Amino acid sequence: MKHIFKKGSEKVLLLLHGTGGTEQDLLPIAEMLDEDASVLSVRGNVLENGMPRFFRRLQEGVFDEEDLIFRTRELNDFLTEAAEKYQFDRNNVIAVGYSNGANIAGSLLFHYSNSLKAAILYHPMVPRRGIELPNMNGVKVFIGAGKNDPICPAQETEDLSELLNTSEADVTVHWEYQGHQLTASEVQASRKWYEKI
Repeated sequence: MKHIFKKGSEKVLLLLHGTGGTEQDLLPIAEMLDEDASVLSVRGNVLENGMPRFFRRLQEGVFDEEDLIFRTRELNDFLTEAAEKYQFDRNNVIAVGYSNGANIAGSLLFHYSNSLKAAILYHPMVPRRGIELPNMNGVKVFIGAGKNDPICPAQETEDLSELLNTSEADVTVHWEYQGHQLTASEVQASRKWYEKI
């Protein structure tokens, strides 16, 4: 997978961009969250009308589940390989994802036990419904969401939060009123949360 790695402290921020983004997009956010952390920023392997994504969708808000499962496994395997290559602890990975990137991060949590230490999900949806989730005891999750988000309705956030809580994750939800935009105040709230964990 096309990526950037910057060696820093033991904490590793896994950056996952939104649709049409690249591995450069979230580097400023990583800097705001923790300028000392190691950074692994990945570009999605799927193209939709020339725009990078992490998995295919059938239409807006409807995921191609088969591709989602395949791409989630691909990302999980890549993390294990990257940990070996760059000599970081696989158990210290904290995902920071926006939109499509937040969805693949959520999918890692839904499919693989201990895949992430924690996750900051900006405007995510429920990756899959009706499946048994692994126990997420000890996993901390920050969700940044928009009450008026046209792409990711507030109900999606509530459903995702409930599913994660039921699996024993420690979930914090921060609401904004700026649609699907990632705002400075949202990043600031996630930073405060990050500093506590």
